[in-house]
Amino acid sequence: MDDQKTYDLADHFLACAKLGRYLTVASDDRFIITDDFKGKGVIHEAVAVAAIYSIDPLVGRAALLPLSGAMDVMATSERDKYERLFNLIIEQTLSSDVKESAGALIESRFRKSVIRALEAELDDKLNPARQRYRTFLAVVKRMMEGEITANPFIDEFRAYTKDVAGRLDFGIFSFGLDSIFRSMRVPETVKRLLVMEIFKFPPLIRREILSNVLAYPGQTRDFVRFVETLVERHLEPEQVIQIDLLKDLKLRRLSMESISALAANSQAALVH
Repeated sequence: MDDQKTYDLADHFLACAKLGRYLTVASDDRFIITDDFKGKGVIHEAVAVAAIYSIDPLVGRAALLPLSGAMDVMATSERDKYERLFNLIIEQTLSSDVKESAGALIESRFRKSVIRALEAELDDKLNPARQRYRTFLAVVKRMMEGEITANPFIDEFRAYTKDVAGRLDFGIFSFGLDSIFRSMRVPETVKRLLVMEIFKFPPLIRREILSNVLAYPGQTRDFVRFVETLVERHLEPEQVIQIDLLKDLKLRRLSMESISALAANSQAALVH
């Protein structure tokens, strides 16, 4: 995260939040994951915005760690500023998990033992889910090699999704689906069945994944039309528009600013 200007990255996170999206890196090539808050060079202003606006509570809680970990080496005036920042996070965060963790850190006066406990709790959630993810990727490989047919693979996908729900960074879950939909070695039958499973997902997750699917290069026209037809037939018009706009954003046809302007104009038209 240290290769982006502070304002640019924080502003980018805010733009994602205004569009109701999961946070992405500034280039929009992938979603932010918890590992992005580890190591040196983390931009604290951007991380604070991530703690407030991340839809993924795992990412939001991970963002608290680099902020709280720096407290013991700060001067009193700087420490006071960061405590005010944590109170702001508590007041404005989208996640009850982030609110609870930030409150516990303030109450403990940022004791190292409490910071380590938060880190250990996150690891206890993430590590088994990431291991399950790696197991699922091995099944994907077997499916690509023709060792597993479509229906058993979909059964495995359902089990995997149930196992990692709420325990795996959304960015990693999305990356796993990317590897399937982008691959020309995956039969189109499997991709169609996967799309039908994605329609069962919560709206925000479904919107991100379906807009990804429609933006991938190299898909057959029949497959794209299949997805578009399902979207048009089974989703509300507002959701159809949102998926189409996100697809255009990912294809670089529209910018975040232009989509925000469209949303603002639509809201203004409703008011008047």
